[in-house]
Amino acid sequence: MTDTRRRVKLYALNADRQWDDRGTGHVSSCYVEKLKGTSLLVRAESDGSLLLESKIQPDTAYQKQQDTLIVWSEGDNFDLALSFQEKAGCDEIWEKICQVQGKDPSVEITQDIVEESEDERFDEMSDSVQPVELPACEMGRLEDISELVNSCLVSPARKDKLAAALENDTIFDVVGCLEYDPSLPTPKKHREYLKELAKFREAIPIKNQDLLAKIHQTYRVQYIQDIVLPTPTVFEDNLLSTLSSFIFFNKVEIVKLIEDDDKYLTDLFKLLMDSKTPDSKRRDLVLFLKEFCNFSQNLQPQDKDAFYKTLVTLGILPALEITLSIDDQKTKTASIDILTYIVEFSPSVVRDYTLQQANNTEEEQMLLNIVIEQMLRDRDPELGGAVQLMGVLRILLDPESMLASVNKSEKADFLNLFYKHSIQTLIAPLLVNTTGEKPIREDYHTVQLLGLVLELLAFCVEHHTYHIKTCILNKDLLRRILVLMRSTHTFLVLGALRFMRRIIALKDEYYNRYIIKGNLFAPVIDAFLRNNGRYNLLDSAILELFEFIKLEDIKSLCSHVVENYGKILEDVEYVQTFKALKTRYDQHQDKLKERDRVSGSVGVAEAVVPSLLRTRYRREARTPDDEEEMWFNDEDDLDDDAPLDAAQHPNTHHALDAIGKIVEKKVCTNAETVNGPGRVLLTAAVSKPPHPDVQVSSSRLLNKGLVDYDGDSDEEEDGGGGGGGGSGSGSGASAGGGAGAGASEERDAKRPRLA
Repeated sequence: MTDTRRRVKLYALNADRQWDDRGTGHVSSCYVEKLKGTSLLVRAESDGSLLLESKIQPDTAYQKQQDTLIVWSEGDNFDLALSFQEKAGCDEIWEKICQVQGKDPSVEITQDIVEESEDERFDEMSDSVQPVELPACEMGRLEDISELVNSCLVSPARKDKLAAALENDTIFDVVGCLEYDPSLPTPKKHREYLKELAKFREAIPIKNQDLLAKIHQTYRVQYIQDIVLPTPTVFEDNLLSTLSSFIFFNKVEIVKLIEDDDKYLTDLFKLLMDSKTPDSKRRDLVLFLKEFCNFSQNLQPQDKDAFYKTLVTLGILPALEITLSIDDQKTKTASIDILTYIVEFSPSVVRDYTLQQANNTEEEQMLLNIVIEQMLRDRDPELGGAVQLMGVLRILLDPESMLASVNKSEKADFLNLFYKHSIQTLIAPLLVNTTGEKPIREDYHTVQLLGLVLELLAFCVEHHTYHIKTCILNKDLLRRILVLMRSTHTFLVLGALRFMRRIIALKDEYYNRYIIKGNLFAPVIDAFLRNNGRYNLLDSAILELFEFIKLEDIKSLCSHVVENYGKILEDVEYVQTFKALKTRYDQHQDKLKERDRVSGSVGVAEAVVPSLLRTRYRREARTPDDEEEMWFNDEDDLDDDAPLDAAQHPNTHHALDAIGKIVEKKVCTNAETVNGPGRVLLTAAVSKPPHPDVQVSSSRLLNKGLVDYDGDSDEEEDGGGGGGGGSGSGSGASAGGGAGAGASEERDAKRPRLA
């Protein structure tokens, strides 16, 4: 089913009184035979599995909220909710529920507290029965009172009773009852705290009295849930889930009421951006926005999207640039929380804003650089704010979150901006602290901060391509990071090693050549030797690095390690990693020697074949072109050229082998016509190992005519000598020699060329 009207999210209230997301799917209503009635079915969007199968009970109270939400209880302590993507789908299912229960779809709750479904014991009572009278509040009647209260807890209308108990005129009496705990010598003073100690501060005066009452009520109910209520007893089974739902929907309503008040939010942001606003007032404004964003987490995705768009339109991001830089810990912490809420929901909003700043804002005033600067300046000993801001940067720099963006160039544009304007700010403390052979500062705060920078850089290496590569190569960044291998803090040493491991994992030859040229394994080997075989995480991490090089057969790094550190590492006996690396290196060398031997044989054969062919086959004289002239001039300089790369031109050897066999056969048949040097060279090419100095240029080999045809000699005829050379039996030279110039050119046009 692809109808978006019926696309829903299924929520269930868990034991911690929080709403759990049970999955996204499509809802339908139909008659289910095994349940003997019309039921709600939700099938998963991903695989079609059944997420929900719930019979619409005639006496179950279903509640419709916010036009896109239907909530009900399965039993006494299992609440469910369906959140619809579209209002039309919610209305459709709601009509079906009301149809089954015989209700008017205009109602928002299908069962009222005055209906006969209140409780079985009350169903049988006649209308003439008088209301139940509470027993006198005396010590001797406590058992009767307890029984009466417990009998009401299981009532289907408990939500309405709870709402009545939490009204402003009764809530303090309820809290007063909960102050008495038999296990405590003296009562708690919850009412005193709520009335006198808990102070309500308005960032901006709230004129909407309904909103004000809802805020007070939500705070007090949250206090009851978190502080007042006892440890899990009967309350956990019957009350707390209902209380959580009450708070959840109260928060949603508060957000809606504030969001609808345009003047209130406009005044708030105007005051927040005003340079004359006192820091204490600005702190209250930021704390209000933090709670506002916190409450918005209860909204549905489409509502949350509209919520953050409203904040961005009002100027939340420019405001955060100001509040992040304020030297007040509460203001800064709240600002970081707000930015985290925004980035976690929609990182593209922040990226787009940053890209707009690129051309009209000073580099140090850009939001991205302010975030980096505040991360590096965090004075908290545990770096709580820095860790949070590092997470924000990580989300912003994650290419995976850029794929679904409407702006197709967002990824390239944002990464270009980051590496042009911000990377130097990020790596500045790293470069400052690694100017020597050891880290300059080793205090705990500094090394913790460098650890965060390394973690973010390692993420960039893994997820970015040429941007971070250019930065590393141009700034010699890996060498500076490996200075941290000399740190006295093992976690920082491991961070530097992890960064190098991420680079090697890419198996990029640019990186490999950079490592080899800079001899950057030296700090790693040094740390390994200083560890002296101790069985710890550092030892395992270094061994895993070399094990990876061996298993992935990274030839350049394998050769470099064995050739430069083989003597040092050959005595390591407690693992076989380095011995296996040496074995792999020896295998590489054997293959190279074999390839060189084959290449040498080809070089000799290629050197002799043109000479034989020129001697054996001739045709009319013609003027050689420039390429051929170079071929003649270079013929005697074969020994100085680079060896033929068999891997680049695999077909060359096959062609030469075929030519060699043909020529050998003809030479043996006409041995008396072949000159001495030609015979000696051919014999050497066929039966003797090649001389190590005999090499041939692959480029020249391709420029020469590897396949020679009848009458295609490149030498000019010299009268009688040409006749003698051209009269050998079994060849087509005589036909070629007797043909005219036109026939020669025709054959020349038809002959194939080796590409």
